[in-house]
Amino acid sequence: MELWNFTLGNGFILVGILNDNGAPKLLCAPNAVPCVFALTSNGLLLLVITMDAWLHVPMYFLLSQLSLMDLIFAFVVTPKILADYLCGKNTISFEGCTFQMLVVLTLGAAKDLLLGLMAYYGYVAICHPLNYMVLMRPRICWLLITSWILAFLNGVIYTSYTMHVPFCMSQEIRHLFCEILSLLKLACVDTSIYVLMVYVIGVTFLVLTLAVILDSYTFVLIAVLHMSSGEGLQKALNTCSSHLTVVGMYYGAAIEDNILSVFYIFITPTLNPLIYSLRNKEVMEAFRRVLGRFTVEHSTD
Repeated sequence: MELWNFTLGNGFILVGILNDNGAPKLLCAPNAVPCVFALTSNGLLLLVITMDAWLHVPMYFLLSQLSLMDLIFAFVVTPKILADYLCGKNTISFEGCTFQMLVVLTLGAAKDLLLGLMAYYGYVAICHPLNYMVLMRPRICWLLITSWILAFLNGVIYTSYTMHVPFCMSQEIRHLFCEILSLLKLACVDTSIYVLMVYVIGVTFLVLTLAVILDSYTFVLIAVLHMSSGEGLQKALNTCSSHLTVVGMYYGAAIEDNILSVFYIFITPTLNPLIYSLRNKEVMEAFRRVLGRFTVEHSTD
């Protein structure tokens, strides 16, 4: 096939499940509700954790990063999907596709590392409560900063190489967003070795992170089974179940498929704040304090 070069105005056509069903506007309306809720709930949760001093502890610092990742993902991917399909124009520029891929790859790697850190938090908090502040406080910020840097470099390397691959006349990406493997299917050169490398590195990264999570929670489960305090047992189970639910949703949607992508794009960012906030009394109390502070400030103006 003839190669095509990008000029200003050239780009790709995103063809996903919303197009394939024949009535994208009917699916956009119900999907807009979780999109708005995801933006609002993650934004509020991030605001509450930032403003309330009682939540300035490692656990909620990690949780704020999860909300930040979901918020960025929702801003970069979801509104464009909904707007394009409602308007009947599902194109994306070369520059827009490059930016979207970079953000998605960065957030994916960062969330992998974050889930591993959250599992480590659970292990330290339950198995080594007396050394909790010593083990968590000094290093948690540096670990998160390192995670973001490594995730960004990972995204830059993959995006740079992928977007320099020569593409054929077909511009249709069979996905809801600029996903790396779907884009490589448009290449006019043999990318089988690169695709294999993407799969191997991706699976290895997921397996290593999952191994850390499973290892941490194996020790947590042993510690929980030896707890004599009913209150401590309940708190430990609540913390672990919330995190394991998020891990299960994330790794379940990591198997790339258009239907699972819909779940990952629209549902996961919506459920994460619900899992952690509505079941957590400290978060709800902090929300009431922040809301009361805003009410008092506005009433005095």
